[in-house]
Amino acid sequence: MSSYKELLAQRQNLEAQIEAARKTELHDAVASVRQLISEFGLTQDDVFPAGRGKNSNKGSTVAPKYRDPETGSTWTGRGKPPLWIAGKDRSHFDIK
Repeated sequence: MSSYKELLAQRQNLEAQIEAARKTELHDAVASVRQLISEFGLTQDDVFPAGRGKNSNKGSTVAPKYRDPETGSTWTGRGKPPLWIAGKDRSHFDIK
């Protein structure tokens, strides 16, 4: 059976071999991709189409629909209503 120090040395050698193999294969992969891009005249939009997997509504803002005349606070009408409008007729708070 191998000793602890021998195993650590083997691991260090294996990690060095893994890193060298990764660099070589990565270089080959990048060269292959560049060759294909050049051969077919691909653009960034061809390879990475815009809007793919993105939610266009995420983070958009909505204009407020209601305003508190006393404080000037506004509410879009989405989510839990604020205390100043909760349980009241909302038509009195419409922003025109």
